[in-house]
Amino acid sequence: MKRRTINIALFGAIAFPFATFADTPDMEEIVVTASRMPQAIDKTIADTTVLTEQDIKNSGATDVATLLRSVAGIEVAQSGGLGSAAGIFMRGTNSDQVLVLLDGVRIDSATLGSTAIEHLMLDSIERIEIVRGNVSSLYGSEAIGGVIQLFTKQGHGAPSFNASAGVGNEGTQHMSAGLSGVVQGTSYSVNAAHVKTDGVSAMNPALMPNANPNNNGYDNTTLDAQVRHAFDDDHALTASVYSTRGNVSYDNAFGLPTDINNMVEYIDKYSMAYDDQLSGMWHSQMRLAQGVDNSLAYTNGAQISRYQTRNNQAAWQNNFKIADKQQLSLSVENLNQAVTSNTLFTQTGRNVNSMLGGYVGEFGVHQLQFNLRQDRYSDFGIANTGLLGYGLSLTNSLRATASISNAFKAPTFDDMYWPLAFGYQGNPNLKPERSVNREAGLHYSSNGQRVDFIYFENRISDLIDLNASYTSVTNINQARISGQELSYNGVFGEYHLDAAATFQNPVDATTGQLLPRRAREFGNLGLSRDFGVLNIGAEVRYSGARQDTNQLTSAPVVLSAYQLLNLTARYQIDKHLNVLGSIGNVFNRNYSEVYGYNTLGRTLFVGLNYQQ
Repeated sequence: MKRRTINIALFGAIAFPFATFADTPDMEEIVVTASRMPQAIDKTIADTTVLTEQDIKNSGATDVATLLRSVAGIEVAQSGGLGSAAGIFMRGTNSDQVLVLLDGVRIDSATLGSTAIEHLMLDSIERIEIVRGNVSSLYGSEAIGGVIQLFTKQGHGAPSFNASAGVGNEGTQHMSAGLSGVVQGTSYSVNAAHVKTDGVSAMNPALMPNANPNNNGYDNTTLDAQVRHAFDDDHALTASVYSTRGNVSYDNAFGLPTDINNMVEYIDKYSMAYDDQLSGMWHSQMRLAQGVDNSLAYTNGAQISRYQTRNNQAAWQNNFKIADKQQLSLSVENLNQAVTSNTLFTQTGRNVNSMLGGYVGEFGVHQLQFNLRQDRYSDFGIANTGLLGYGLSLTNSLRATASISNAFKAPTFDDMYWPLAFGYQGNPNLKPERSVNREAGLHYSSNGQRVDFIYFENRISDLIDLNASYTSVTNINQARISGQELSYNGVFGEYHLDAAATFQNPVDATTGQLLPRRAREFGNLGLSRDFGVLNIGAEVRYSGARQDTNQLTSAPVVLSAYQLLNLTARYQIDKHLNVLGSIGNVFNRNYSEVYGYNTLGRTLFVGLNYQQ
């Protein structure tokens, strides 16, 4: 009964604004991730969410994983507190079926197949664009569930300085500083941040007796810089660097209660891009980049593992304005993945050559998107993907969309090249995982309000899993994920309301069992109000029950549903200085996102922010 009441409340909160909220002028939001071409968000066919710099500030979140918990269609399962391993499930897909990009650059691990998003702090991030649904035809492997693209801060306006500092319970400390601006055609942004917390015990010793009961802390330092020089109105060179180092303490269910375990994770990105406006209709960009994931694990001070991935990337993208409200994109890309490790993989490198093309156009009330991509892998062969999308403007404010697309996920180095050890070995003959996605939506946008309703169905085949004898992996399983998303975002006077509800059925197509750590229903409701120089916000977050496994006994378990209340407040002391306070998990709910692991109880934080 409680779950049904919450669902009704979420739907009501989203539907109510249509009839009652006052008019507010619309502002056109331009996105690039949905089609790899500049496009107004109200014209995109792919289901897209934008989190602006102001959204990030107002959230009070420290890290990307925490911020994403409030986005429609996204669930996060974290194995402990800040900095602990976080699984991102977008529309019921796995973490390794969601592509994360940093300024267009891959920073994922080729051995695990996913991005260590728990180590990405928000101090360096200016904007996030999230596209849900298959978009392999735009980005290649891993985009079965969608793409999360993070944009680091750029220089704007006159040179200025910013700084922040804050403290919270569990020994939490947060400091950052940055310089940015534009001088004679050269924009720059340089930022540094440090986060430290004593945390809580990652594992619950009552459920995992061999876990060390001590607190598991986290320490993170992030540095980033971006410089863009415009030679004239048509030519510009951009260079950027990003580096984060996270050191997280963790528990091991199969170790000793006295063991001290920690993992040090380095994520680095280096990029250089040259933009040419070759004519009024032709824009060209050439990019060279490298994304690095380097993970080192220690037990009692001794290193026990090291895995490093280097994603060397080269791309040439050409966008053409072929007619009024019609754009064409043609690109070639090369990705070279190299792995170094203390594990002797049977192969340590692969090369991927890709060609892709896309088209977006408007014809009166009709919108069209078409994409084709071919990826040629040096190890398993060719993957062809495509997307066809259509939009119809029913009124000036109401639009219908529909699309069909396919996607793939390349096998990881762990899957294919793990050496024979302990009776287990990788399978070099694996095929990529494949999926076909269909979706339809209704979108309302007017007077400062946006409502989106999406129906989606994703069928995934050739899932990679252990074989029957647990000696290797094979393409064996299938998944079927269907559901509906309803989201609302609106400003009415001094109020700002955000709400999202997802109802899904992510199941193993063979057994009918719910996929692990995914709820059939989840959502959030956030409301904030400005009182002059004071802004106060509240968020209610809900997740239904989820299936999981006891890693000690392999027995299935159920993770209980939970509801959380979070509060934030921001007071503007003057035009340069403001103070921020937040209370997370106000009622100190005891819940779990991964069986046997603790989550944070009530958290308190207060910080001071200065912007020149």
